[in-house]
Amino acid sequence: MNGDRPGWHRCLLGGALFAVAMAGTTLPTPLYPLYQEKLGFSELTVTVVYAVYAFGVIGVLLLAGNASDAVGRRPVLLWGLGFAAASAVCFLCATGLGWLFAGRLLSGLSAGLFTGAATAYVMELAPEGGAARATFVATAANMGGLGCGPLLAGLLAQYAPWPLYLPFAVHLVLVAAAALVLLRLPETVRELRPLRTVRPQRPALPPPVRPVFGPAAAASFVGFALFGVFTAVSPAFLAESLDLRDHAVSGLVVALAFFSSTAGQLAAGRVGVARSLPLGCAGLLAGLLLLAGALYADLLVLVVLSALVGGTGQGLAFRGALSAVAGASPGDRRAAVISTLFVVAYAGISVPVIGVGLLTGPLGLEGAGLVFIACMGALVSGAAGYLLRWPVRVKA
Repeated sequence: MNGDRPGWHRCLLGGALFAVAMAGTTLPTPLYPLYQEKLGFSELTVTVVYAVYAFGVIGVLLLAGNASDAVGRRPVLLWGLGFAAASAVCFLCATGLGWLFAGRLLSGLSAGLFTGAATAYVMELAPEGGAARATFVATAANMGGLGCGPLLAGLLAQYAPWPLYLPFAVHLVLVAAAALVLLRLPETVRELRPLRTVRPQRPALPPPVRPVFGPAAAASFVGFALFGVFTAVSPAFLAESLDLRDHAVSGLVVALAFFSSTAGQLAAGRVGVARSLPLGCAGLLAGLLLLAGALYADLLVLVVLSALVGGTGQGLAFRGALSAVAGASPGDRRAAVISTLFVVAYAGISVPVIGVGLLTGPLGLEGAGLVFIACMGALVSGAAGYLLRWPVRVKA
């Protein structure tokens, strides 16, 4: 019994490290309108600045997603914290667009390193027999950290001085504390290899995975695209269409989507991962329809409901997608297949968001949002229809 205590203590500390790193990736969200006022750029530029993050994540997943298996978890996570600190410094120095692009790219590199390595580290730090609880700790740390970023920045921007500086100064302090904690935690990889043995991971789809991968990837793409639009565009919509310029409220709306995703992933364990994928698709479709209603009627309550319902749907769908894809994959190809799913998911954060930015000029923010919703609704409806006709069987 006593042996369990330090194990769970270490597991929770690992989860805290994960949350600190992921919070930095969404910290600028409620601050984009302030950067627009300060630097004078368009909504398209906001979406491109935001999407640069996803390109950084995808690059790391493809080139070095398995690096921690060779060189160890702690060195990779220290590099991730270093990139997070460098990103915060870029935002503190942001006197032009170049600093914002650099900050977002470095943030993406940090998230790319943490996504796989921190998930594995949290699970390996747990006591024996605690895999299910450790998986939830990792999930909650990931999505909870993403939700805490805009919430923290929004509160500081609204109620404290120096709104474009204090959030990143606070995050720098948190990153430094996280690094000190990480240095006191043990390494969990037993057989370390030199960095030169790491090889880029190529996307892979073995034949048994292909029938499952299509609907799983579509649901993942739509879920992450919904998060992307909430994170990149919702502050501008709240300010321009609802005349709501409270940064704390703006940050809270975005945070609710991520917190709801954590709840959805937890609920997937109760409803069963086989049913969570179609239920998640239904939740995503409902969230999109609520967002369409919010854009059409300019109602804050519908924006909040969209975040809650769509976030829950994303959590259900993504946990179901991961389980379905992992269960259908051969053991020796599983990591490559899961990396491919993450690449598709992070493409959902970038490509549709840039599309919304491009359409904002000719159609306006509401019109661009409705086009986005129509496209994503068609995609997730197709996935749901496929799943109703050919249900996915998830292997234990």
